[in-house]
This record gives sequence, structure tokens and C-alpha cells, in this order.
Amino acid sequence: MIKNVKYILTGVFFYTCEIYAQTLGVVKGVVRDKSNNESLPGAVVVLDKAKGVSADIEGVFYISSTEGSHTLECDLVGYKKYSETIIIKPNDTTVVDILLGNGNQLLDEVVISAGKFEQKLSDVTVSMDVIKAALIENKASQSLDIIMNQVPGVVVSDGQASIRGGSGYSYGAGTRVLMLVDEMPMISADAADIKWNYLPLENLEQVEVIKGASSALFGSSAMNGVVNMRTAYAKDKPQTTFSIFGATYDAPQQLKYKWWNGTSQRQKGINFSHSQKIKNWDVVLGGHYFNDDGYRYLETEKRERFNVNLRYNFKKIQGLSIGLNTNMMETEGGLFFLWHNSDSVYIPQGLNIQKFKNQRINVDPFITYFSKKGGKYSLRSRYYLTNNTNDKNQGSRAELYYNEFQYQKRFKNNFTMTYGAVYMEQQVIADSLYGRHTGKNYAGYAQFDYKYKKLTTSVGIRGEYNRIDTSYTRGYVNSKINNLPFQPVFRAGVNYHLFEYTFLRASYGQGYRFPTIAEKYVSTSVSALKVYPNQNLQPERGWSAEIGVKQGFQILNFKGYLDIAGFWTEYQDMVEFTFDIYGPKTGLFYLDQEHAGFKSQNVGGAQINGVDASVTGTGKMGPVNVTTLVGYTFTNPTYLGFDTNKDTLGLEGVNILKYRNRHLFKSDLQLDYKKLSVGWSVRYYSYMENIDRRFVQSILHEYNDIPAGVNWDNIPSTYVLPGLKSYRTQRVGGDWVHDLRISYQVSKELKASFIVNNVGNAEYCLRPGDVRPPRMFLVQLMVRI
Repeated sequence: MIKNVKYILTGVFFYTCEIYAQTLGVVKGVVRDKSNNESLPGAVVVLDKAKGVSADIEGVFYISSTEGSHTLECDLVGYKKYSETIIIKPNDTTVVDILLGNGNQLLDEVVISAGKFEQKLSDVTVSMDVIKAALIENKASQSLDIIMNQVPGVVVSDGQASIRGGSGYSYGAGTRVLMLVDEMPMISADAADIKWNYLPLENLEQVEVIKGASSALFGSSAMNGVVNMRTAYAKDKPQTTFSIFGATYDAPQQLKYKWWNGTSQRQKGINFSHSQKIKNWDVVLGGHYFNDDGYRYLETEKRERFNVNLRYNFKKIQGLSIGLNTNMMETEGGLFFLWHNSDSVYIPQGLNIQKFKNQRINVDPFITYFSKKGGKYSLRSRYYLTNNTNDKNQGSRAELYYNEFQYQKRFKNNFTMTYGAVYMEQQVIADSLYGRHTGKNYAGYAQFDYKYKKLTTSVGIRGEYNRIDTSYTRGYVNSKINNLPFQPVFRAGVNYHLFEYTFLRASYGQGYRFPTIAEKYVSTSVSALKVYPNQNLQPERGWSAEIGVKQGFQILNFKGYLDIAGFWTEYQDMVEFTFDIYGPKTGLFYLDQEHAGFKSQNVGGAQINGVDASVTGTGKMGPVNVTTLVGYTFTNPTYLGFDTNKDTLGLEGVNILKYRNRHLFKSDLQLDYKKLSVGWSVRYYSYMENIDRRFVQSILHEYNDIPAGVNWDNIPSTYVLPGLKSYRTQRVGGDWVHDLRISYQVSKELKASFIVNNVGNAEYCLRPGDVRPPRMFLVQLMVRI
């Protein structure tokens, strides 16, 4: 045995000597985009299918190897694979500059949100839409919720986002759609709501929308889906963009609604951004000013925003970068909630609204390190402050502290593993609104993605622990496994590349949402209504599953894909913001009206199923470049175990979840011919079949216990929303809304645009008592240098 060991060691010694006796050389270069010559950090460069490195933040790579002939390959998601035979000379450096060309620009779209790493849109196992900055620019959208309403299957009503009918209306308290900015939550610490006007559109790379439960990756609040806004970083060439716009509201279709004189109600605003690389620094600056006179009486908005993205790339420590992103905004204005009457829909109830002034700021330090062995280490933090004041003496100060550590390893065999840990804390001080409360969240997650030939698989698991004061998570799996110290959530998905441009997918994901501080403790008044606390509110749980197909196509030079998905979602202990009489239900009408209001309640189980179909494409049709996004969504949202005699909160006998549209159609078409561009957007919302019954019901006349001596006929009926019942009957066919835009590229730097929102001057609501804007004319000038 000793002899055998000697022979083995001797063989290893001579083999090693032989290897080192060969003279080494070096191949180095820069990976760039063929279309614009921009460097491509993260591109994978492999020599002889064995030795590989990732290009650094400047797109530079180095590989040492033995002399002779070698095969050099380079690959990056969204680009065609590069391959070349090179000769490495002894004791010399071979320079190779790699230019990568675009693949199928739509199917190879690069996304991150689906698995927390870069992958092709065609490879993801869930339904996802991608919104580019160009669409927001073309429509001159000043807040992200405006453009989100153009996404198939998505509705944003009064700030509340719903994907495929997953959410109803909650007056900004709690959300089932998680808003991320650069993969970190951007929801307030008190209400966990999304402030769409705070998001820095002037510094936008793209928006990714995941449809379906995503709690296994992103935690509580991701029950219904995720919206991830990715901000931009500086490219090789400096770029400055400046835009200015002015707009005016037209008279509404029914002139009796118009309370202003002439064209006095206007909007105006300014946006700017500048990005530049300065030695090792990536610098991005952005700013925004917006002033809206409002189309509703007393409702105005004025805001100023400024943001900075900084990143420092270490030269001596390859792969290491640190940075700091920040955004800050001040807003003031008036808050409209419900109309005064159906014949004066732009006048607030009580002829009065809440005046507010808010400050918001987030500071996001981060550090990222790409190791030479292919590992990625990242530590990201966010401090998010919201400070709200108003003329009702119900201000609040809410602070969110978010910290996430993540380790990711991408192996050569297309296997990627991701591990992460999260700690989040909320501090809320609102003595007259919520009280003082502290919330904490601990989570750990693991995600595994593997691609073998044509099959892509994805599996993820997460453990969540939430606490608000003395209320904390009691994990539940089934009737036998419950009362756990944490809530486990699981997801899995597959994607099969059936033909060249045909991709089949299936996925299943669990969802979990812990109640927010606002839902449990809020006590306030809105117009003549009250909002009540519910300290007994329980977490809601659920799951969603889907089967889908993505089919690429080409018609002449027009390329695109058709995506069809069937989905099924179920909730347990679903939370709804419910309008009712929370107090004694006898006596004179003013006693009942005094106790009318909203409260978040667990209403039991719910089921939502349906079909989502969309067509996305871009390319030349003759001399005209065409870009299109078209989608239709059908949902069937129902209560489980519905009983007409017991379920009396919604309209009588209607087993449809409240505040949902069963049919949605969205379309956007852009035509570019030389310097001229024309665009047309369409949105259709079907009739909202179910709302809170109390909105169309007299508060008094439901009850028969009238005090002695009171004549019923002498007491007028009292409605929370006067005229709503007849107003709804006139709109059972749903609502169509059209937008038109035209722009002209005056010079290389200057573009002028004319936009008409709501061309047909349609009168429509996305929730009761909230009629949307009439036709608006907008002019924008944009300079890009």
C-alpha cells in the first residue's frame, strides 16, 4: 500500500511539473453592446468550455491559460452567444474586444424579479410583464400608477393595486401587491401602502410586474404579485434629459359637473436627470416638480422631488462595489374621498376636504461583491421615513428599517442557488391616528434554479416571522401542523422550451400577509364616515397556480410573442375593507349615521380563477416601426361558501368579490415614421358588479326599531353616497377610455409632444364616489443630450 501511495504521489508531482513547464499567457478584453458600444458588466467569458470569469463593472475580463489555440466564448442574457478561436502566445497578452449583438429583443428581455437574478423573460416560470421607460416617456406619465393601469390584468384604483382581481379597495391600508424599488420594499411603515407619486420616474430603467403569489421570494404583502421598479445607472457616455410640460382640463361631458371658469384648472411640471461615470464613480441625479390645480373642488397637489444614485467600483479589488441611493420628496394638497352627490361628482362630500403636507425620504446604502469563483455577496439596507401632517390634527411619523443579506452562486451547469436573510423594523408615532407601535419582521429564504437543456425549474422556500407589539405570527400549514413560531411559504415552477419560439410554463406559489399597523389600530374620519380599528384582525393566507404558454412569432420584420395563461387563486381569512354600521343599529337616523364607516375584517375564503392573454411586439411594417402591447383578462372572483342569508355586506345575492372588474382590456400602439410618432392607448373596465351594500342603501330604513312617537314618514332617508344607485344602473356596459399622442423629433436633441388623455371625454369610476378626470390636453418638450 505504501508503494502505491509513492507511485501516486510521484505521478502527481511529474504531472504538475509538466503543466507548469508550459508557458502561460493572458487573454484580456472588454465586452460591449454591438449596437451602442456600451460596456456589458456581468457577461460570462469562458475559455475552452472550462475556465470562465465574469466581466467586471467596466465590462473588462482577464483569463490566464497555456499557450496555443483556444476557443473563447461569451454569453449574456438578452444577447446572441459569441464564439471565436484565438491564439495565446507564451508570456504575452492577447487582446480580444467582444461585441455582443441582440437576440430576439422581446423573448430575450432581461428580468430580475422572477428569481432574484438576471434571466431571459422567455425562461421565467411565472407570468410577467415588462414596462420600459420609453412608454412612460411617450405618455408623459407623472406617476407610476397611471402607466400601471395600461398593464394587462392590472388595475390601480385610488392608489390600491390589484392584479388579476386579487385585491379590492382598502383606502390605502394594506396591499396584496408588493412595491419594490431595486428589489427592496417601498411601502410605508404604518399602512404598508404604495405612494406612486413618490417613485422616481425620472431615473427609471424598467418596471417588472409579476402576476401571482410571490411571498416565498419577497415575503408578506406579495400575495397578489410584485411590481419591481429598477432604477438606472450611468452608462459609458454621459447623458442629460430635461422635460417640461403644461396641461389643461377640458370641460366634463356633463357641464353641470364643471365648477371652474374657462380653462383655469391646469397641470404643469419639470423633470430632469443626469448620469455620468467619473473615474470609479457612477453618478445619477434626478429631479421632479409637479403642480396640479385639480379637476375636483379644493383638491390640489404640489410636489418637489430630488434623488441621487451613487456607486463606487473598486479597481484594486475586482468585483467589489459600494453605493448609496436616496430619494426625497415634499407634497402638499387636498384629499378628495367621496362626491357630494351624483349630480355634483367633482364636489367633495360636506364641501370640505383634508388638507395635508407630507415629507418622504429613503436612504439606501449597499455593498456588492462578485468573487472570482462566481459567487455574489450583497448587503442592502433602506431607511424610509414618512412624515404626514394635516388640518385634522391626525399626523403620523413612520420609519421603516430594512436590511437584507444575500448570497448567490451561479454554476457552469446552469444551476443557480440563492440564499438570503431579512430583518425589517417599523416605528410608528401617531398619537391621534394609530397610537404608538413597533413592528418587526424576520425572514430567511432559499431559491434554487436549474436549466437542463430545454427544461428550466425553480423552487423556493421562505420562513416569515412578524410581530406588531404583542401580536405575532402563528404559522399554519394545515389543521395538524399549526401554531408554528414562523409562517412557511413555498413556490415551484417549470418552463419547457418546446419549439424554437414556444415556451410552456406552470407554477405554484403560496401567499401570506400579516395585518398592517393601520389596519389594526387606525381611528379616523373621512368626510362624514369613520374608519374603525380592528385589533383582532388575523393574517390572510393563500396560494395561486397557473399554466401558460409563450409563443414567439415573426410577420415580415415584426417580431413579438403571444402569452396565454390560465390561473387559479384561493385565499383563507381574506381581509376586506368593509363599510357597515359599527354601533347600535336602532334609533334615529343620525345615531346610525354616526356609526357608519369602514373597518378591515376577515371575511373568510375566496376563490379567483380566469384567463390572461396578451400580445407584445415590435418591428418594421414597411417604412413604419410598430410597437404594441395588447391584453385581455377575464376573472371570476367569488366567495367560498357563499350564503345569501348570511353574507349581507355586499349587494344582495351577488357572489362576486367586491370592487372587481371581471373583464379588462388594455391596448397600446406606437407608430414611428422617421421623425414622427403617433400613439393610441385603450382601456376597458367592465361593470363593477359588487360593492358594499351600505353605499346604495338608506342607513335608516333598514331598521324597524323606531322609538315610540316617531313618525317614519317624517324622517328622510339617509344615503352615504346620494344618487349612487341610479348612477350605477346607467353604466352597466362598462367604460372605454382612449388616449392619443403625437410627437415630432425636431432635432437630435429636442422632441415635442402633444397628448390628449381621455380623448372621448368618458365619465368613468374605478370605485364608487370617485369619478376620474375629464379630457386633458398636454404639451411636452423634451431635451436629451
